[in-house]
Amino acid sequence: MLNTLNDVLNNVDNFIWGMPLIILILFTGILLTVRLRGLQIRHLGKALHYVFHNEDDGEGEVTSFGALCTALSATIGTGNIVGCATAIVAGGPGALFWMWLAAFFGMATKYAEGMLAVKYRVIAEDGHALGGPFYYIEKGMGKNFKWLAKLFCVFGTMVGLFGIGTFTQVNGITSAVNNFFDPSNVHTISLFGMNYSISVVVAGIIVTICAGLVIIGGIKRISKVSEVIVPFMAVTYIGVCLIIVFTHLPQVPAAFAEIVQSAFGLKAVAGGAIGAMTVAMQKGIARGIFSNEAGLGSAPIAAAAAQTNEPVRQGLVSMTGTFIDTIIVCTMTGLAIVMTGAWDMGLEGVAVTTKAFALGLPFPAKASAFVLMMCLVFFAFTTILGWAYYSERCLEYLVNGKKFVITAFKWFYILAVFIGPFMTVSAVWTIADICNGLMAFPNLVALLVLNGDVVSETRGYLERVGIVKTTVGEA
Repeated sequence: MLNTLNDVLNNVDNFIWGMPLIILILFTGILLTVRLRGLQIRHLGKALHYVFHNEDDGEGEVTSFGALCTALSATIGTGNIVGCATAIVAGGPGALFWMWLAAFFGMATKYAEGMLAVKYRVIAEDGHALGGPFYYIEKGMGKNFKWLAKLFCVFGTMVGLFGIGTFTQVNGITSAVNNFFDPSNVHTISLFGMNYSISVVVAGIIVTICAGLVIIGGIKRISKVSEVIVPFMAVTYIGVCLIIVFTHLPQVPAAFAEIVQSAFGLKAVAGGAIGAMTVAMQKGIARGIFSNEAGLGSAPIAAAAAQTNEPVRQGLVSMTGTFIDTIIVCTMTGLAIVMTGAWDMGLEGVAVTTKAFALGLPFPAKASAFVLMMCLVFFAFTTILGWAYYSERCLEYLVNGKKFVITAFKWFYILAVFIGPFMTVSAVWTIADICNGLMAFPNLVALLVLNGDVVSETRGYLERVGIVKTTVGEA
């Protein structure tokens, strides 16, 4: 019975994360890119400038930089290390090219999400900000579509509490710690009728305590912690990958050539080019979307909390999240894997990136493994924090802001983090993955319906600040 249930859930999961969702997300990104006339290229410099220059008098709860770091805390995660490796192993080096393409169009999508989140958010008298897909669906599309907003929130709450925010992340942390400190499970303790490595138990307790102290403090504490950890972990990881790049400079041109050739099946044997290209495209685009979350509707929940009076300004800041996540961080992972050849050694998942670090870094293998373990720990920990905020805001919309429900939810979330290392039911993770994909559909419908709002608001802002006179097409 359990095997049948798992098979059904896996089939549903594969369908939702298959071509229908990929095509819908890509279509939305392409449409917005065309209607905004390549805003993600022409105004990327301005967007990066806004990241480090906050508004002093804007409404909201946290700075624009804090909102971006909160979004990045949930976005930059194990997908950048494990997901990227999985895509390259399954689809070849060319998968990285298609990840770039998904990120390019995803930047336009992420811009629209962030802009709409601020435009349609609600600011309470105490400065409490609430916004995201649920509000731009209700207020932008009309109250007749409130059911669609609530549907998004149901999926968002489930994803945070039962999957991406808790079980999978803390499992990733404890597994990484266990694989480094006690891979043979020599030191064990009996809990819940099963034996677990002491390293798993200790790591789980520490993560639960740290996460709890931050989550109870709400968005302001989450953003403050994210402002410290996210830049630190991103710079550290990128720096480590750059060491691999600079110590293998002669291989860099060949790596890029292999990525492009593999993307279009140019290295496949006669008759297999189209098949090779199709696999690289599917794996790369799917992993790219999963990694940067453009179109899923999660990041605009954080964007809505930003201290700003300009929706377009925050949209541009939000757009940089996809650029940082995929164009920079995933590229670093991909280059390390391709240059060292780790993708073609019969390894899977994190073992691929671990091998790339061991081969590429001029450090002892143990030191390289430790660096990667710490990156995984930080990446997964910040994802716990980011999704705690996302799911809390979704629930807040569903229960009309009832504080006792929100408080109870926070403690349930912390409890889920605590029991995460001891959860082995794969069906729970599959359900969470399904809900994560289902979040995208209400959000994408709203983006397509409201694309005229995105265009007109963007044009008005750019003309108002004197950047250009006519930047985007008529709504």
